Amino acid sequence: MAAAVAPGALGALQASRTRLAAACCAPLSSRWRLPGSFTGPQVGWATWVRGWMPAVWGATLWRGYSSELKTEDELRVRYLEEENRGIVVLGINRAYAKNSFSKNLVKMLSKAVDALKSDKKVRTVIVRSEVPGIFCAGADLKERVKMNSSEVGPFVSKIRAVINEIANLPVPTIAAIDGLALGGGLELALACDIRVAASSAKMGLVETKLAIIPGGGGTQRLPRAIGMSLAKELIFSARVLDGQEAKAVGLISHVLEQNQEGDAAYRKALDLAREFLPQGPVAMRVAKLAINQGMEVDLVTGLAIEEACYAQTIPTKDRLEGLLAFKEKRSPRYKGE
Repeated sequence: MAAAVAPGALGALQASRTRLAAACCAPLSSRWRLPGSFTGPQVGWATWVRGWMPAVWGATLWRGYSSELKTEDELRVRYLEEENRGIVVLGINRAYAKNSFSKNLVKMLSKAVDALKSDKKVRTVIVRSEVPGIFCAGADLKERVKMNSSEVGPFVSKIRAVINEIANLPVPTIAAIDGLALGGGLELALACDIRVAASSAKMGLVETKLAIIPGGGGTQRLPRAIGMSLAKELIFSARVLDGQEAKAVGLISHVLEQNQEGDAAYRKALDLAREFLPQGPVAMRVAKLAINQGMEVDLVTGLAIEEACYAQTIPTKDRLEGLLAFKEKRSPRYKGE
């Protein structure tokens, strides 16, 4: 027989959880840096902390439309302007290798994401391909075959790490899948908050065909996206889905007929990103924080996390601006403060 619960024990436990969540979401300073961390199995909080820290380079990374980081052309980073200001596009551009993950591309992605997570002007990030018909074909197997066994594990760990960094960006992220997304390519998309795809796109975790398993988070994120049983079925069979099939199982949020330019998913992603732009920047960040952290704990603790995160919006200037704009029947002018 289970031991009897002392009177008030449940309330004490709930209060303890609330204090834990409140400690993790202690009041943010004017520089929006989250102190503290969760104990237990939750991960990624340290990355969230870095995402809230003030930009190291200030506005030096804020460039005009179609500007790019001064690196090789395998990754194009565009900071959009005018009505799209605040949207950043990461465009993978390895046509000769089907946008597969090479050592160089992983390094470039990591560098780009490291800059994005500390740039307070960034409001939404879109991950797309610059190559028609391809999103990302996974790891570069031509490069992989030249590695010895001792090199493979550390390289897969680097791919996993950069995908985790994208997952932990403090702003909304959207994957625009306009073509093939296999293995690590689908794992990259799974790390984004929202996925949209063309009906002609093909996606799947196909690693078991190569006698390996998904190593970039696929065994963890796919079940969380579509459920354990179906995720197992897709991984065990290495099945590839088209856009319509992916939408039917809940793998993507939107499916579109491909256009002549081959960028239907990207255009939809851009439309979604524009919907996000008018909202309060601080609210968007803490909303993502509350959702991500709350999904990994029980409901009682999740509600405590929500309460603690909500509290961070109360002292902001943006909240007062939102109320004033409502009273004056005008659009709010949020500054992320």
